Amino acid sequence: MPKSQSNKDVPMQSKECRLVFTRLRTQFEKLGQKSARLGQRLARYGLDGFVLALTASIVVAYLWPQPGIYRGAVDMQDITRSGIALIFFFYGLRLNPAQLRTGLANWRLHLVIQTFTFIVFPALILLAKTLAGGTWDAHLWTGTFFLAALPTTISSSVVLVSMSRGNVPAAIFNASVSSLLGIFLTPLWIGILLAATSGGFAPAHAILQLSLQVLLPVFAGMMLHKRFGILALRHAHTLRLFDQSVILLIVYVSFAESFSNQMFRRYSPWHIILLCFAMLVLFFVVYGLTVLSTRILKFNNPDTITALFCSSQKSLVNGTAMSRVLFPGFTAAGVLLLPLMIYHTLQLIVTSAIVGKRR
Repeated sequence: MPKSQSNKDVPMQSKECRLVFTRLRTQFEKLGQKSARLGQRLARYGLDGFVLALTASIVVAYLWPQPGIYRGAVDMQDITRSGIALIFFFYGLRLNPAQLRTGLANWRLHLVIQTFTFIVFPALILLAKTLAGGTWDAHLWTGTFFLAALPTTISSSVVLVSMSRGNVPAAIFNASVSSLLGIFLTPLWIGILLAATSGGFAPAHAILQLSLQVLLPVFAGMMLHKRFGILALRHAHTLRLFDQSVILLIVYVSFAESFSNQMFRRYSPWHIILLCFAMLVLFFVVYGLTVLSTRILKFNNPDTITALFCSSQKSLVNGTAMSRVLFPGFTAAGVLLLPLMIYHTLQLIVTSAIVGKRR
């Protein structure tokens, strides 16, 4: 080929390559924009990527449970325990002790939120169980009461309060205090109600285990807040993805064990539909009682918003972590987590709709 023709073809080929690259980049940008718009639409209804990932983890556990039940050199139980400790260490790293001290002043608001979280919720389930009759041996009832005894959410309640222009410092304070109180109060509730029926449950042992896996990492993180807290806040998105990954792994392991032991055979689709309806009713009853309480106490609008969102939320992070400690080796762990996962999804959907109307 003549040299002049070769030199002429090179720019033409480069130009074609640039055109192809530009077209591909444009297509990827359009795909990214469509995905972002779809994500925003789903987020309005509480169906963010994490909720969809939770559903996917259950499907994977059903189709491929073997890694979740394997007990060998690489044991997922050990991985989840380490992941839980790291979740709460990073949570403590982001906590500002000065903010916690400042938040003590608004004691009426804090009292309302913690009362609903640790007293009203369990009392409502006890009332429902008394009216329905039966025993506490039913796994779904146990899982529902476990949900009721859990602390409020760590992050989503703060986000919701912020979006609704509520009292954000009070929300941070109550989310933090609730997580710490839950280490003691949740095992006590489970112990009081299950010791007589199940036997062998030791609340003191559960509190000790939770203190080692949750409380100790939180305090270790708080001690390092001054030095490394800014880094944790700067990389909050990455740490949030880490938290969600650990939760997904715990959910996968729990449901893999339940599917492997065929613990869902006794439940029909109607059981799940009824459970979804019950969780929705539970949310609105607590929400309505909180509205009534804030009106009686004449809270201002920011405090009312904080009480509404913090009192009605339940923490999936704490729930998945505590389930491994409170119910060790329990073959129906996936069944126990089912009410919590349903409630978590519904609370996101309902509160997202409420925030949309308030804005």
